[in-house]
Amino acid sequence: MMMRDGLGNQVARARGLDDVYRLLIAYPMIGPFMAYQLAIDINYSELTDFDENEFTIPGPGAERGIRKCFTSTGSWSMPHIIGWIVDRQEDEFSKLGLTFESLWGRPLHAIDCQGLFCEIDKYSRVAFPELRSNRVRIKTNFVPTASPIVPFYPPKWGINEAIGTECVTHPVEDPAPLPIQLALT
Repeated sequence: MMMRDGLGNQVARARGLDDVYRLLIAYPMIGPFMAYQLAIDINYSELTDFDENEFTIPGPGAERGIRKCFTSTGSWSMPHIIGWIVDRQEDEFSKLGLTFESLWGRPLHAIDCQGLFCEIDKYSRVAFPELRSNRVRIKTNFVPTASPIVPFYPPKWGINEAIGTECVTHPVEDPAPLPIQLALT
């Protein structure tokens, strides 16, 4: 359906991340969170280059995390709260005496804060089970691997060059998983 509709050309003409989102959410079985995640993934490519902070849609986990962090959000929407966090991050880190370990100079973006609120929800379900929500079960537990992780970031970020990471590719016929190495500084 997307191919028939020429979605790729429509995305190429989009004027913002919210336009890409609206194009995607119009398709069956793509809800708000999935449409946002796909729009972000497309924006990580070289096809689009929109400001990642111009638009956000928190997923259900992020919404639960926000409700666990704030006793009241007043009339603010969940996307507004995420934008507020993005805008105030440096002031809040400073106020709390925290040194934020950025991703080689890249500050937190809306998608990152959305993900952090989701992780807060998951962590708090384990650490504080008395905080009831509509989710209790944790789908997957972290299992460390002995295989090193090699990070690769969207090239437009300029991080790969800064840390000396190059794209690792494997031929299609190679079914072996990619070796992954975590670069710690």
